[in-house]
Amino acid sequence: MKSPAAIFCLLLLVMLGSSSINAAVPLAATPPMGWNSWNHFGDKVDDKIIRAAADAMVASGMRDAGYVYINIDDTWQGTRDANGNIHPNSKFPDMKALADYVHSKGLKLGIYSSPGAKTCAGYEGSLGHEQQDADTYAKWGVDYLKYDLCSYTKELKERAGNDPDKSRAVMIEIYSKMHEALAHTGRPIILSFCQYGWQAVWRWGAASGGNLWRTTGDIEDNYNSMASIGFSQAGLSPFAGPGHWNDPDMLEVGNGGMTPMEYRTHMSLWALLAAPLLAGNDLSSMSPDTRNILLNREVIAIDQDPAGRQGDRVYTEGPLEVWSKTLADGSVAVGIFNRWTMPLTLDVPLARLGFNKGVVAGRDLWAHVDLSPIHDTYHAHVPPHGVVLLRLRQTVQ
Repeated sequence: MKSPAAIFCLLLLVMLGSSSINAAVPLAATPPMGWNSWNHFGDKVDDKIIRAAADAMVASGMRDAGYVYINIDDTWQGTRDANGNIHPNSKFPDMKALADYVHSKGLKLGIYSSPGAKTCAGYEGSLGHEQQDADTYAKWGVDYLKYDLCSYTKELKERAGNDPDKSRAVMIEIYSKMHEALAHTGRPIILSFCQYGWQAVWRWGAASGGNLWRTTGDIEDNYNSMASIGFSQAGLSPFAGPGHWNDPDMLEVGNGGMTPMEYRTHMSLWALLAAPLLAGNDLSSMSPDTRNILLNREVIAIDQDPAGRQGDRVYTEGPLEVWSKTLADGSVAVGIFNRWTMPLTLDVPLARLGFNKGVVAGRDLWAHVDLSPIHDTYHAHVPPHGVVLLRLRQTVQ
């Protein structure tokens, strides 16, 4: 029989072991997946819409595919009381009850604020109330904060002028302040920096406490906007990894401004980029095409690969681009994109994708079919504004 001292030591070792294991798994170990209210509902968002989104997330199968965050964007804020505590406006009568409802569905709740005195839409920001707001979010049960620079740009100009180094220092200060406030609550809350990629945020975002940071301006629901943003991410792969991700903005899939093929391109490129997958459509009225795109488990697996590597451009040929991403099991995800308005073909040498001479096995992730063994070159037929997305692995040297 063990002595009380021995039992105590054993329990201590177990506790320390558990802490070490938990510490080894960072918040946002893979890119966050979920939904955000802004792209479809804008300032019309309310409690009913958020509850309906949670219901639809479950009923559609999206939760089971990995989409877990239900994120409220701007316009939820009411006024502050005499003690400076923020309260939601009449559209959100009980934020704690809403969080409880979302959690009851096996989902998580996200919210929105700004380091400025006001948000983009002119509602209450967090300037001077960072710890109060963080404590309030924790009390409500919030799991994710989108923190939008927006109205703070006036203060940024006053404090830094046109000096990029001062501007970067100010942004590091204000984002670190909210990170520290969230950490002080003791609740794990993902922190998303929304500051449009200014001052090369990918270089300092992780050190300032960001779990993800926007690398671009706002996306719009059209091919030119999506392609301009997505393909401009080339070269940013060294700055992403478990717990800290480059964010090229939310998904527009299903909002109607692009063709199904263009939305496939959108989803494929974001998956290769290890980008957060935050849907922005009306989840309660998805077309079959939208469901098939958002729920493609093989494409989601590329985004959520546990190695946490961001893909990058391999080469271009006119309007054709080849991107690749090495996965945890040693296979390679390859996207062959056609940015032109007519169908094009491309012969892709396997050597350019890192394969030695021999036989490569492959799978088409949109057609859901295994390919015939590939020798030396893959012959791609790519639709206009389209993509061929493959998962390849060496079988014979």
